[in-house]
Amino acid sequence: MSTALIWDEKRAGEIIDAHKSMAGATLPVLHALQAAFGHITERAIEMVADALNLSRAEVHGVVSFYHDFRRAPAGAHVLKLCRAEACQAVGADKLAATLRETLGIDWHETTADGRVTLEPVFCLGLCSCGPAAMVDGKLVGRADAKGLTALVRGKT
Repeated sequence: MSTALIWDEKRAGEIIDAHKSMAGATLPVLHALQAAFGHITERAIEMVADALNLSRAEVHGVVSFYHDFRRAPAGAHVLKLCRAEACQAVGADKLAATLRETLGIDWHETTADGRVTLEPVFCLGLCSCGPAAMVDGKLVGRADAKGLTALVRGKT
């Protein structure tokens, strides 16, 4: 469940300052910002670029390359579905299609009520228990649409 704060530029500056002296600071800074605010805003990209003497394009490239970074807040629950070959071999594509239809969203989208964000991932390490999913950071093996829908709808 999301515990992110509302964007606060002063707090963002403090987070950036606390991490900018680290070797390879871009990822630690961005991870810390995402942990604090749930997503990376355009203003955060500008601030990181300025603090680390990078171009905005370089920081944007990092944010867009790594699937864990979000440009918009996630829903109350994040449902990640494995898209790797082992899970595809045991029905992940059908599961994904069913969930996208049931939830009324596509990959990287959030339901209109803000309850669920659906994200693809490429291997959760449960290859022998596929199809695999992750709900709010908790792994689910042998996932099915009914069970996953109940998990995200049944939570408060």
